[in-house]
Amino acid sequence: MNIGIVLKMAGGLGLFLFGMDLMSDSIEKVAGAKLRRILEIFTTNRFMGLIVGIVFTGIIQSSSACTAMVVSFVNSNLMNLYQAAGVIFGANIGTTITPQLASFNLSAIAPVFLLTGVLVAMFCKQEKIKKGAEVIVGFGILFVGLSTMSEAMEGMRDIPEVTNLLSSLRFPLLATLVGCVLTSIIQSSSVTVSIVLMLANQDLIDLGITLYIILGCNIGACTTALLTSLSGKKDAKRAAMIHLLFNVIGTVLIYLVLFVAWDPVFNLLDAISGDKGRFVANAHTLFKVFQVIVLFPFSGLIVKLACLCVPGEDKKINYRESYQLKYIGEKVVFNPATAVVEVLRELDRMASLASENLNRAMNALITLDQEDIDEVYEVEKNINFLNRAITDYLVKINQTTLPIEDLKNLGALFHVANDIERIGDHAENVADAAVLRKENGISFSKEAQKELGEMLDMVNQLIQYAVEIFVTSNEEHLKDVAALEEKVDAKEKELQQMHVVRLTKGECTAEAGMMFSDIVSGLERVADHATNIAFANASEEEGQA
Repeated sequence: MNIGIVLKMAGGLGLFLFGMDLMSDSIEKVAGAKLRRILEIFTTNRFMGLIVGIVFTGIIQSSSACTAMVVSFVNSNLMNLYQAAGVIFGANIGTTITPQLASFNLSAIAPVFLLTGVLVAMFCKQEKIKKGAEVIVGFGILFVGLSTMSEAMEGMRDIPEVTNLLSSLRFPLLATLVGCVLTSIIQSSSVTVSIVLMLANQDLIDLGITLYIILGCNIGACTTALLTSLSGKKDAKRAAMIHLLFNVIGTVLIYLVLFVAWDPVFNLLDAISGDKGRFVANAHTLFKVFQVIVLFPFSGLIVKLACLCVPGEDKKINYRESYQLKYIGEKVVFNPATAVVEVLRELDRMASLASENLNRAMNALITLDQEDIDEVYEVEKNINFLNRAITDYLVKINQTTLPIEDLKNLGALFHVANDIERIGDHAENVADAAVLRKENGISFSKEAQKELGEMLDMVNQLIQYAVEIFVTSNEEHLKDVAALEEKVDAKEKELQQMHVVRLTKGECTAEAGMMFSDIVSGLERVADHATNIAFANASEEEGQA
C-alpha cells in the first residue's frame, strides 16, 4: 500500500511537471518572439521593466525562463543591469500565479481542458493553433497531476514515516533550507510551492512552517539563472546575482517581520484565505509583493552590490581583428527565445565588416596603399570565418525549440549570411584589382575615379538601408532600396557605355578599361546582394529582389 501511494505521488508529480513544462514551452513557441519584443521595447526604465516582468512571467508561468532570458539579453548588450533589475523584480511577482491557480479546486474541469486541447491539436493543421491547443493540454495535465498528488497525499496521512518526517520540520532555518534544496533540484518555485500547498491542505505539514519553506523556495528558484550565467559575460553573472540578492535580502527582511509581528501576519493571511491551500498561495504572493515594494526603491543599490559580488571586467577583445564570435557561440549564454536576436546582432557586425572592407578596397584601388590592401585580405578571412560559424550555429539552433516566428525566419538568416559573405568577396576582388594595377602601372583617369566614387556612394546607401531593414524589421526604407537598386543598375549601364567611348577615343588603355568594367559590374552585384538582404523577410506581396 505504501509503495502504491508513493508511485501515485510520483506519477502525479510527473504529470504536474510535464503539464507545466508543456504549457510554458508551447506559450514560448507561440508568443515567444512577441514577448521578446515586448521585453526589448518596454524595459527602458525600471518601473516599466517591473510591469513587463510581472506580465511576462504570468503568461509563460516561469520566473526561471524569464530570468534566464533577461540574463541572455544582458549578455548580448540588449539590456543593461538597471533595466534587468526591474524585470527580475517583476518576474518574482509573476511567478506566484501558478500556486494561486493551484489553490483553486479546478481538478473537476481539468479533463474538459485536456480533451478540448487534444482534439484541437489533433485536427487543426495551423501550427500556431496547434501550439495554442498544447497550452490548454498542458493546463489540463497540470491539474490532473495536482489531483493525483492530492489523492496520494490523503493516503500519506496514514504513513507514520511520512508524517514523522514532515513534522520534524519545526525549525525555520531547516524549513528554509529544505525549500531551497527542493526548488534547486526541481528548478521551479511554482512547483515546490504548489506541493507545499497540497501538503498543507491535507494537514501533513504545519501551516506556520510553510511560510519558511516558501522563503527557501524563492532562494532556490535562483539556481536556473545562476547556472545560465556561468558561461556568460560578467554582466550576465551580475544579472543572475541581482536575482539571488533580491531573494536573499527579501528573505532576511521577511524573517525579521515574522520575528517581530508573527501573530498579525499569520492572522492577516488566515483572514484573507478560505482554506489552508489559499493560505500558502496568498503568503507566497504577499511575500513577493512586500519584497518588491520594499526593495524596488533600492534596486540601484542592489545592482551596485551585484557588481561588488562579481568584480572585474571582461577581457577586451578586438572583434574586428580576431576570429571570434561576439554574441553567439559556446562562450555565450544560450536561450532559444533570444537565439535569433543574437544571430541578427552577429550578422549586423559581419555586415559592418563587409561594408567597411568594400570601402577600404575601393580606397586602396585609387591610393594603392599596401597596408589597406593587406587589411582587406585579413578582414575577408574574418568574414569567411563568421559566415561558417554563424551558419553552423543556425544549424544547431534549428534543432532546438525556437518560437514559431523565429523558426520561419531561419531560412532568411542563412541566405543573408551568404549575401554578406558575397559582398566581402567583391571587396577582395577589388583588392586583387588594386594589386594588379600597382604591379602593372595601370592608371585610372580622374573622370573614371569620380564615376566609381559616385557609384560606391549609391551602393553604400543601399547597404545601410538593407542591413537596417533586416536587423530592425523596420521597412520604412524598403521602397528606397528598390529605387536605389534600379538607379545602381542604370548607373552600371551608363558607366559601361562611357568607358567604351573612352576606349574608342584612346583615352584609356585596354587593361584599365577591362578593370574598370569588372569593378563596375562587381559594385552592381554588391547592390543585388544588399537588395536580397533588405527583402529577405519581406512579404511575398512586396516581392523579392
